[in-house]
Amino acid sequence: MSSAKPNNEYKKPQKYVPGPGDPVLPPQLSEFKDKTSDEILTEMNRMPFFMTKLDDTDGAGGGNVELEALKALAYEGEPHEIAENFKKQGNELYKAKRFKDARELYTKGVVVECEDKSINESLFANRAACELELKNYRKCVEDCGKALTINPKNIKCYYRISKAFFQLRKLEEAKSAALFAKEKIDPENKSILSILSVIEEKEQKLKLKEEKKKKEAQDRENEKIMLESAITLRNITNIKTHSPVELLNEGKIKLEDSMDFESQLIYPALIMYPTLDEFDFVGEVSELTTVQELIELVMDRPQERFEKEGKQNFTPKKVLAFMETKAGGLIKAGKKIAFHDILKKATPDVPLFDNALKIYIVPKVESEEWISKWDKQKALERRFL
Repeated sequence: MSSAKPNNEYKKPQKYVPGPGDPVLPPQLSEFKDKTSDEILTEMNRMPFFMTKLDDTDGAGGGNVELEALKALAYEGEPHEIAENFKKQGNELYKAKRFKDARELYTKGVVVECEDKSINESLFANRAACELELKNYRKCVEDCGKALTINPKNIKCYYRISKAFFQLRKLEEAKSAALFAKEKIDPENKSILSILSVIEEKEQKLKLKEEKKKKEAQDRENEKIMLESAITLRNITNIKTHSPVELLNEGKIKLEDSMDFESQLIYPALIMYPTLDEFDFVGEVSELTTVQELIELVMDRPQERFEKEGKQNFTPKKVLAFMETKAGGLIKAGKKIAFHDILKKATPDVPLFDNALKIYIVPKVESEEWISKWDKQKALERRFL
């Protein structure tokens, strides 16, 4: 048996080693010897084979001859061949998720206006797919419509129309397109069945949301009716002033049980200190609360507060409570009486103001002087200022 080695044995290429007087780089790369790596990459990018991005120049102020030659090649051939070429290039870019670039090539194919209906259908349908990915939903629907004028059975277009309308929150149109495709073209198409399922799930959620919204609105209306009934049955008067105190937005009149008009009424309360030109606000006061209990609540403060100038007499035992009447006068509110009993009396008629209690707290020693200065007419006018 011969031991001779075959003549075609692989030989590893020899590394270029410059000899005496030879260039440092191989002759093929000698033009790059004085350039940085960034400059070399820029030069290579002008060569179509190495191109990673378009560069229309030759780096010296002129045009990129090689690139222009490639562009010219793109438009060589019959119209249908040119359009088909743009379609294929667009498809490759679409697979690479370069949707904007793919759209541009599909558009170039459309502009050719070839007479091959199949190619034109694909160009419009594929451009619609790009528009869908780019969230240009109306343009997607428009291109799908153009494809369907060529081939009314293009089921992918119905799917894209349905999906685009779904993203536009036009569920009726989305469902209509999908149902047409299912009933008229392919009842087993998985994409169509999938988008129909998504649409129906969304419809169900919206239906439940709307039902909940209607129920909440009805509950609010029922609570309003119940509250009005409770106020009427208690013979309570309410005066709406021209400028309600903003704090009343933090507390609203309500029933303890919103659906039981016989349950306790809960009021917000404004406690005025006219001799100090100050006030307090309490968000919830039960109608069964007595005047004394409310006074003790608002005066449950550190002792230092009552040692300040002008406040020495503001203690539960040293103050009196007053409330306005509907006619503009004042009544002294007995400390042991509950607000329910004060408000239900026909005479004197003590009203709520903007559905809130309004109580004046005045030290006993200053009460006569304060009452003497009360002006019924001004009190009435203040309600409408």
